[in-house]
Amino acid sequence: MLAFLRNRSLTQWILVAMVLGTLIGYLFPHTAQELKPLSTIFLRMIKSLIAPLIFATLVVGIAGHGDDMKRVGRLAFKSLLYFEVITTLALFIGLAAVNLTRPGVGVRLGATAEQGQEYAKKTQTLGDFLNHVVPESVVEAAARNEVLQIVFWSILFGVALTQVRGRPKEVMIGGLEALAEVMFKFTGLVMKYAPVGIGAAIAVTVGHSGLDILKNLAVLILTLYAALVVFMLLVLLPAARIARVPLGKFGRAVKEPALIAFSTTSSEAALPKAMLAMEGIGVPKRIVAFVMPTGYSFNLDGTTLYLAVASVFVAQAATSTDPARWPPMTFDQQLVMMLTLMVTSKGVAAVPRASLVILAGTLASFGLPLEAVAVIMGVDELMDMARTTVNLIGNCLASCVMARWEGEFDDGAAPNSRPAAVESGEPPADAGGHGV
Repeated sequence: MLAFLRNRSLTQWILVAMVLGTLIGYLFPHTAQELKPLSTIFLRMIKSLIAPLIFATLVVGIAGHGDDMKRVGRLAFKSLLYFEVITTLALFIGLAAVNLTRPGVGVRLGATAEQGQEYAKKTQTLGDFLNHVVPESVVEAAARNEVLQIVFWSILFGVALTQVRGRPKEVMIGGLEALAEVMFKFTGLVMKYAPVGIGAAIAVTVGHSGLDILKNLAVLILTLYAALVVFMLLVLLPAARIARVPLGKFGRAVKEPALIAFSTTSSEAALPKAMLAMEGIGVPKRIVAFVMPTGYSFNLDGTTLYLAVASVFVAQAATSTDPARWPPMTFDQQLVMMLTLMVTSKGVAAVPRASLVILAGTLASFGLPLEAVAVIMGVDELMDMARTTVNLIGNCLASCVMARWEGEFDDGAAPNSRPAAVESGEPPADAGGHGV
């Protein structure tokens, strides 16, 4: 029996916790409220990750590619421009979808009065917003989880680091890469507690809202999947046609890596095969080796769209919980939130659940209740499969678009020009130093 329990995956334990939490919240709504501290502990641990993780990943994302950008300056500029346009479109499609279906309406969260006061403070003029972006003290910004201030300081730090030469730069980037790696391991430890925190959060929420919360979560999942399909049809497909990417050849090449990404919810597992597959259809190795790893810092289309949907879902749930404390977000406020997500989602490695840390940081900076993060996490695995797959497809397409833009796409390359390498899954030599 112990061996059976030890062999259950985190996803299975989360599903069990969701069922138990739902039963407790429905059958014993008053008792369920006593479980709130278990959920709060989980949320506090998540919040403690935000500052070091964003700082380390953003600086490495900027300075870590500095030399590459100087060697392939034109490719770097085109790639980053393409990434920004595509991820911005993903944000707005997600924003439109969640405002159309409104999955958070009707959800009641166990939020506090203090959080409502924080939200009221976030309603500010443009001048107040611009002043707020620049921190007086980065330590204070980190202590308060002021995400935009952390991002602003991290970007300046990263740009300054690109101007440093020699060993000081190597030591600093090495140290920050180590910090990022440790923080992802730290995230893994926190996630071991996730079933307890999620079960408690579901129990508290069901105790407040009844079983209607399950309907809201189902609508949230369907909203994300529909928005991702729309994004692929309205953004990725036209981009492929404009770049004259052979769709049949591209589809056959990306099919297996996409299935790996969907089943494992990890872009890292699919990256080596994806890179080799893109080389196999005619994308030069130098473009694949730069565009795809860089894309996993700056071109997470599925994750970006998910963050837009999830953040507005939380805002809608907060308004349903107490409209006096959390009045409906105006369109301007939603745009500011999208701007925050546009920046904070850059540089975060494509590992499972990393997007939840970014979501939590954004919600904290806008004074929105973090209880919803634990509720969303109960169904995050289902959403993670889809967004990870779109991340992978988007980055594969980006390498093809850049190759065409550079005039180096080899239309005559055979789809199976490197069958042995693709089947073995061995990464190309240029890919070894990149993490996702």
